[in-house]
Formats: sequence, C-alpha cells, structure tokens
Amino acid sequence: MEIINGVERRRRWRTEDKLRILAEIDAGARLAVVARRHDVSRGLIWQWRDAQRRGRLVVETPSFVPVHVVSALPGAEAMERVGGASCPGDALEGERSVEIVLPDGTRLRVAENIGAAALRRLLLVLRG
Repeated sequence: MEIINGVERRRRWRTEDKLRILAEIDAGARLAVVARRHDVSRGLIWQWRDAQRRGRLVVETPSFVPVHVVSALPGAEAMERVGGASCPGDALEGERSVEIVLPDGTRLRVAENIGAAALRRLLLVLRG
C-alpha cells in the first residue's frame, strides 16, 4: 500500500516501473487486469504505451561524469578581473565548457557535451 500525503496527491511512476507494467501487457495480460493489479488508470497506461511507441519512454543508462575538485575557488573580485573565464588549475582548460551558477552561489563547470541525464543527476546531488 502506498500512502500519499502532503500537497502532492499524485504518484510519480519511475520509468522502470512503467516499462515493467507495459511488459506485462506485451506478454499477453489484459490491460484492465494489469491496471487493477497496479492501481493505475487504464488511460494512463495507454499514455505510457503511446510514449513508448514514440521512443519517449526509455530507461537512461547510468554513466559516469568526470568531476574535478579544486582546493579553493577565487573570490568574486578575482572572477570579475578574469571575466569569469576560468579558475586556476581548471581541469576543463582547452575544452569547451559551460558554467552553471546555482542560486546559492555554487558554481558548476561541466563539459559542453555532458549528457542531459548526467547533468540532471549532478544537479539533484548539489541541491541536496
């Protein structure tokens, strides 16, 4: 049994769970029976099937992202003097990179070609 409390009243289904439920139907189980078993509406399952057919419902494979730790970042004055271009000892020097500044002042510099899934995981970790 899943208890939903607080402001959010809807369940958030993981992609893996959606695909597992769809696999039951693909194996020959009736949609209505599977929907009842998992306590999900048939209409939502149809939406998942449509998303799967269009290639929008896929599990992102885990990947590693290089992280470079520096002992200290220059102060705001130093960043203004160099135009925010790079930090001393920047490991991404020579590569095209993107710097992301979070509302709390945290700066994250990543390679330009970082994958969306990897960036999403990094931001989730940083937001804590």
